[in-house]
Amino acid sequence: MTHVILTKEARPARFGFIVSKAVGNAVVRNTVRRRLKAICHEASPSVREGADIVIRALPASATTSFADLRRDVLRCLERQAPA
Repeated sequence: MTHVILTKEARPARFGFIVSKAVGNAVVRNTVRRRLKAICHEASPSVREGADIVIRALPASATTSFADLRRDVLRCLERQAPA
């Protein structure tokens, strides 16, 4: 689940992550968060400048492969905050 707020500020996009206990234990939650951070770091040049993006990890993200998670996140970012 992705929420985007577009601002007129001249700064790089900012990302925030919500990974609740419903996703799994602390190890699983941190793994999901690190994966999301890596994907967003890779995608940041193609995201609109000044965007504030919050990604909420659903429980299914704990068992999703990195490739599938990457595909889903990139698709959401392209649709909601293209450069």
